[in-house]
Amino acid sequence: MQSINILWFKRDLRLTDHVPLHRAIESGLPTLLLYIYEPSLVSAPEYDLRHWRFIWESLESMNQELKNYNTQVSIFHDEVLNVFHQLKDQFNITSVYSYEETGIKITHDRDKSVQSFCNAHKIKWQETQTNAVVRGLKNRTGWAKLWEKYINGSMVNPNLRKLKPIELPTMNCGYEIPASWKTPHAKFQKGGTATGLRYMQDFFQNRIHNYSQHISKPLESRRACSRLSPYLAWGNLSLRQVFMAQEDHKQTVKYKRNHHNFSSRLRWHCHFIQKFEMEDAMEFRNLNRGYNTLKRSENSEHFEAWKNGQTGYPLVDACMRCVTETGYMNFRMRAMMVSFLTQNLWQNWKDGATWLAQMFLDFEPGIHYPQFQMQAGVTGINTVRMYNPVKQSQDHDPQGIFIKQWIPELNNVPIQFIHEPWKMTSMEQTLYQFKLGVDYPKPIVPLAETAKIARDKIWAHRDDPIVLKEGKRILAKHTFRNRRN
Repeated sequence: MQSINILWFKRDLRLTDHVPLHRAIESGLPTLLLYIYEPSLVSAPEYDLRHWRFIWESLESMNQELKNYNTQVSIFHDEVLNVFHQLKDQFNITSVYSYEETGIKITHDRDKSVQSFCNAHKIKWQETQTNAVVRGLKNRTGWAKLWEKYINGSMVNPNLRKLKPIELPTMNCGYEIPASWKTPHAKFQKGGTATGLRYMQDFFQNRIHNYSQHISKPLESRRACSRLSPYLAWGNLSLRQVFMAQEDHKQTVKYKRNHHNFSSRLRWHCHFIQKFEMEDAMEFRNLNRGYNTLKRSENSEHFEAWKNGQTGYPLVDACMRCVTETGYMNFRMRAMMVSFLTQNLWQNWKDGATWLAQMFLDFEPGIHYPQFQMQAGVTGINTVRMYNPVKQSQDHDPQGIFIKQWIPELNNVPIQFIHEPWKMTSMEQTLYQFKLGVDYPKPIVPLAETAKIARDKIWAHRDDPIVLKEGKRILAKHTFRNRRN
């Protein structure tokens, strides 16, 4: 029976700066490159066709490059243990190489099962740290130095010429990959390292000059922001690869402040994933359990209106429709959507987190859940930010161009009413051939009143003894201790 290694790709869909792939190749054994579409993940409510299509495009990009080395990534559609059991029957598996994954409970439980399988069959599973996220930390003492060490380290690029391919026998591993996963969609960013590199180069060479100025604007940010988040979330690019490219470019251009602002967000990328790695139960429950007694509304009509972009607040609705159709929205508008859901509508953050996980092409559990809870005001340690969607609209889409792009029902509404169409009189509605409540919904809740109620409830709850006790625990566990500022 042939002895082999397995390189198991998960959220690391690239062939450059890839430590596990390098180690597998350097071991000298033939290496099976493996990706598995897991039905348990495919059916999970956090995932959507957009994710599986992006992954397929990423795998196609990898396989296009691997043709030069007479090998391919073998793609299966089955549960991981089923695939591994069949491979064990065909080969003597010496080692499995992969990156650690800070994922949802489904992947956490799967990894525990894989470890048990490897232990039972004397297979060495060699996991490598992902980016600067360190497994097993009890607190953040020294973490900043660990981040600096990782991000300034050398990239590890595998020598694919030394890769020894494997002829894979016929295996019964699930059904055919759906055609919809293989069909490109023009409104979504395309997966793959080659595409990610083009976005990165274009950003650093051309688009970064408007980065700080336009980062909060729903329309302009689509070009001014890097748009690298899906390529980092699915591992088409490594964080270190992006950081090093940014460092190279900032030496030769004048937009130093924009580079500084961008690089700070690379650090926050790892900070939030590290927080989730250390406390992954926040996928399901409040980070600060003192907020468990703060009862929320269960108004399904309000939730559906929010999901479908029918709240009667133009910027909220335009953002939701945009992210549903394209998978992308900038950070400020994401925060505003969450603020409106959890504060003005007083809905449970978990329902919204599940929905937007489906919608965000760059869904990264380690960033998604901590950010969602922070914005919902259930951490007890962060300032509660409440975004007024009318003010955000006036500040960041003053001419209503973004709004009208995504809400064509408002095309006839003049600029002076585009942010607050409910202020139009009946005569004005007739004049502009627009009927509030017919062409576009009336606001489903009063903005100022609901914001005040939410603010009062959240701030009053911060004095709860359990909230205070939990706040101290959270600060002790997640706050940097050797940071100067």
